[in-house]
Amino acid sequence: MNYKLELRTPDSQSKLIFHAITFDTFKVNIVERYGGVKPILCDVLFRVRTLDDQIIKRKDGHIKIRIKGEELEIYQRLLKVFKSYDYKNRLISRRDAEQDLVHFILRMVIINYEMN
Repeated sequence: MNYKLELRTPDSQSKLIFHAITFDTFKVNIVERYGGVKPILCDVLFRVRTLDDQIIKRKDGHIKIRIKGEELEIYQRLLKVFKSYDYKNRLISRRDAEQDLVHFILRMVIINYEMN
């Protein structure tokens, strides 16, 4: 499955960061919320849309997924790779780092959404 990963870097003032993963038939919008004096990731939400921006509902009828608990720790670890020295200086495979994040989000989508 083809995808396009759009990671946004945080602004110094912003406490919200938006990312998007676009697949062949749908896209995933990810919102990260930071809090505190030294910004700490405190909340991650994502929702799935069609390519023409129609929101797809989850199996239980809700729209958003909140990443919390163990999944939040995994997400933070995967995101940390993109800020690392190794990633910035191409000492590790960028494609592998991106695929790890995409596979994590795709697993969450498959668990929570009914895709026709």
